[in-house]
Amino acid sequence: MAFTSPNPHFTPTHFLYFLLLTSSLPFTLSINITALLSPFPDLSDFTSLLSAAIFSDLSLRSSLTLLAVPNPFLSSTSDLTRHLSPSSRADVLRYHVLLEYLSLSDLARIPPSGKLVTTLYQTTGRATNDFGSVNLTRDPTTGIVSVRSPATFSPSNATVLGLVKTLPYNVSIFSVNSLLVPYGFDLMASETRPPLGLNITKALIDGHNFNVAASMLAASGVVEEFEADEGGAGITLFVPTDTAFSDLPANVRLQSLPADKKSVVLKFHVLHSYYPLGSLESIVNPVQPTLATELVGAGSYTLNISRNNGSVSINTGIIQASVTQTVFDQKPVAIFGVSRVLLPKEIFGSTPAVTSRPGTPVSGGAETPDSAPSPDNSMSGQELSSPPGFKEIKSEGAAITGLWRLGVASCCIALYVMV
Repeated sequence: MAFTSPNPHFTPTHFLYFLLLTSSLPFTLSINITALLSPFPDLSDFTSLLSAAIFSDLSLRSSLTLLAVPNPFLSSTSDLTRHLSPSSRADVLRYHVLLEYLSLSDLARIPPSGKLVTTLYQTTGRATNDFGSVNLTRDPTTGIVSVRSPATFSPSNATVLGLVKTLPYNVSIFSVNSLLVPYGFDLMASETRPPLGLNITKALIDGHNFNVAASMLAASGVVEEFEADEGGAGITLFVPTDTAFSDLPANVRLQSLPADKKSVVLKFHVLHSYYPLGSLESIVNPVQPTLATELVGAGSYTLNISRNNGSVSINTGIIQASVTQTVFDQKPVAIFGVSRVLLPKEIFGSTPAVTSRPGTPVSGGAETPDSAPSPDNSMSGQELSSPPGFKEIKSEGAAITGLWRLGVASCCIALYVMV
């Protein structure tokens, strides 16, 4: 039987061409967690926190499991969560987002040894080792599913109370009886430790070789934001020396940048975690997000940090610098001098590498930034894999697009047989 089109000018062949053209169009799914949680008033406080902190992160995902904390269980920690900086609070919430779809039957099949699942927090690069993941275990006698950090003796754990909502193969929302805190994350910092109250500008001026950086920070206003982030996970600043600023090429005019871009460049020099020198030398995830990453999204404005011939090397993609000295180191703040201004490729593109006078690394025997090989070709055997999750969105999109194209191909074959 032949296919008859009501439009004589639109033949089955035309329809086949149309399907082939549309198969190349991107097909993506987005998740509106706020809309999914809105019918559940008992989760209103948790929903508000999610919407304010990580709504954009969730909307980019097409497959996840959310561990939501009901209001009665969240109220006991509300004072603590209010004391956290916005970025630290967002990381705690990211720890409740599992990057795979888990149904009730999936939980029932958890082996006695448990199941390790990556969370959204792991993708930030701020988690130590795999401590940005959670370990799911199931008691074979009672059927109770528990959630805890993979770190031994971690005090943070929760019990799954029940299924709240599910969209098969895309979203599951389970309620849990406690807020989960990543291992090593100091949620109690503001309660148990007196505030450091470090005046970053003064610390730089006292360092005697950071007057330009101190002036830029004070004028931009971002230094107050840095000092506000001293709580929680802490911060690590890489501050160029005065010599590094004087060695900038003529075509790099930091002072001429618009205020918003100048702020981004300054935030590009800051990690939202406390790393003493020893931790930098043995860093697990060499690709580290910066405070500028949090403004734009994962994968952009990152620093590649590695150990190169006894010193800490920092690569932006167009600039390679080395840590020259420790300016300040007292948990939760570390400030290090670096031999070059860290220029992000997202703003300066293919700006030539700066020809600067070599700085003196903290550890002796290191090459100068000009002669040190790039981490891309010099760190084999030392550089570890990038944080999981940076390619997650791309791989999920590719899978969905593949299924879409397979469906279109099937339609085309059926149409051809009918004709």
